[in-house]
Amino acid sequence: MMIGILLITHGSLGESLIQCASHVMNRRQPQLLQLGVASQDDPLDVLPLARRLLGLVDEGSGALILTDIFGATPANIALKLRESGRVEIVAGVNLPMLLRALTYRERSMEVLVKKTVAGACEGVIHIR
Repeated sequence: MMIGILLITHGSLGESLIQCASHVMNRRQPQLLQLGVASQDDPLDVLPLARRLLGLVDEGSGALILTDIFGATPANIALKLRESGRVEIVAGVNLPMLLRALTYRERSMEVLVKKTVAGACEGVIHIR
């Protein structure tokens, strides 16, 4: 079994990241969904949908939620879904982070979170 991944982001960022990752990996990955939050969305109205999507990606091994900006509405929605050790959250999502998460999600949640954060950081490079 593998850990599911749910992206909760502003607007269409999550779907764009999934499309890019699907291109790089040559197929859309299973147990990978996204929820785009619009500026007019009420977080309390979006939360039930977020819970349903989380249930779809979590087939028993837990889920990792990736969000864009810590403290913003998508991250605040994600925080309401957190269950330590079962549903973890990483903010600052970028394409290298998502690719790393997809690569390591058959490992433990602890390893997945560490590799995901490292992938995000290592993907930021000053090109000279």
